[in-house]
Amino acid sequence: MNATQPQVNKDARYSIAETCTLLGIHRHTLRAWTEDGKIKSITRKSNGRKAYKGIDILSCWLAVI
Repeated sequence: MNATQPQVNKDARYSIAETCTLLGIHRHTLRAWTEDGKIKSITRKSNGRKAYKGIDILSCWLAVI
């Protein structure tokens, strides 16, 4: 986990890879946190892949730190 607050746009959507980089975690950790409800994901309508809103990334970071 990164010690510095992620610099994100609160309304933007971030891919799994981008979210992992911003938080400084592995994708398996992100999957576990999503399943445990520590971070909320959304499904992109265009390709069906999961994405994360900037505000949810910040909320997760604050909860874990």
